[in-house]
Amino acid sequence: MKPRLFDRRTRQLAHRSWTDRERNVVWRGLAGRMAIAIEPLLGVFGMSLLAWGIVYRSQHVPAEHDLYKIAWIFWIGAIAFLGYFVAVLVAPFIAYLQTYKPIFVVDGYVRYRGPDDLSSEDGHGYVATLFEDRTVACEWEYFGRKKLEDATIPAMIEFSVFAGIHSIDGQSTGLLPDELPPLAIGIAPRKGPHPQD
Repeated sequence: MKPRLFDRRTRQLAHRSWTDRERNVVWRGLAGRMAIAIEPLLGVFGMSLLAWGIVYRSQHVPAEHDLYKIAWIFWIGAIAFLGYFVAVLVAPFIAYLQTYKPIFVVDGYVRYRGPDDLSSEDGHGYVATLFEDRTVACEWEYFGRKKLEDATIPAMIEFSVFAGIHSIDGQSTGLLPDELPPLAIGIAPRKGPHPQD
């Protein structure tokens, strides 16, 4: 999640590193995406092999010397699968790299507010961490199921710029699950809304 607003004073806040358990949860999510990325990787390999085989055959079989003209179709397929491979892994890889940045701690306020003219179509408002003087330290767009009501509450907040608010007054927000199964298999809800929504 990209922050909508960020105050550079945030970098001077007290902060802590990600714990091994927290980083491990993100790593398991990345590992799950890597398992999914095997499919496009096989597509890249298969399409490249077909294209190379066509070019090789056109150069070594005189009767089929014009066959190389269709190889570009398979090269395009290989490039498309490569794009799919990158698309599957970019977001979780960036998320994992973010675990090496600090989690900030502020004794301030959490502010909720409804959507505005700059909101995305599926955005239902904004969540922000405020300094003691009620200026915005960092704000994120909210994509939950319900429109947020305007409210500001005093709290001790832990947040990371990339991910959002991890905990409020020591209680987890559900942003990072307590545990993730290997390869993140089985985390999608089967019926009804997800427990953290």
